[in-house]
Order: sequence, then structure tokens, then C-alpha cells
Amino acid sequence: VQLQASGGGLVQPGGSLRLSCAASGSIFSINTMGWYRQAPEKQRELVAVITSGGSTNYADSVKGRFTISRDNAKNTVYLQMNSLKPEDTAVYYCNAAGYTLKRSKYNVWGQGTQVTVSS
Repeated sequence: VQLQASGGGLVQPGGSLRLSCAASGSIFSINTMGWYRQAPEKQRELVAVITSGGSTNYADSVKGRFTISRDNAKNTVYLQMNSLKPEDTAVYYCNAAGYTLKRSKYNVWGQGTQVTVSS
């Protein structure tokens, strides 16, 4: 199973960006999909996750500003980021966990996409 993320870039404070991450490969199910981020010299942290049923969980720092969603038919997860702040600057990684067609568990990461919030 592989993940391909896209949508990062440079945006001014208060602006918006939308990240996408598509899963491909020998997928039987994707139980959870999520976004994490890692700023320079900091540990990777959870941003938001969503289950196959649509339940979501957000980091307190992004609640009310970011929205995670998924298209199960396309095996794709999105992160709509509004009211961006300089402290949101980081490399954003998508993650997916589930089962392959051979019923093996997987937990995979995308390649990371840079989000820079700066004037």
C-alpha cells in the first residue's frame, strides 16, 4: 500500500490550503486515515484523523480551523486548512492503516508535503 500526498505550498497568514492524499495498492480496507505534521526540531504530532465511518479527531491547536474528510470510493483523505498561522508551518504527512487483500495489517506513511505560512 502506498500513499501519495499533494497540495502543500507557501501561503500568507490567514490563508487556506487543501492537502490531498491518495492510497493505492493491495487494499482491502482503510480503517483510519490521518494527517500528522513535523516542524523543524520538533516531534511529529497528530493533526487530525478520520475513521472509515467518518468519526474525526483533531489536535486542539487546529480545531475550528482545519477539517479532515475522506472519499472512500477514491481511497483519498483531504485536509482543508483555513485561517493558517505561522505556527502551522511544518512538513505534513498522511497516514493510513487497515488491511491488505491478503488480510495483513498495514500502517503506512506518505512522503510528506511542506506547508509554509509566512508573509
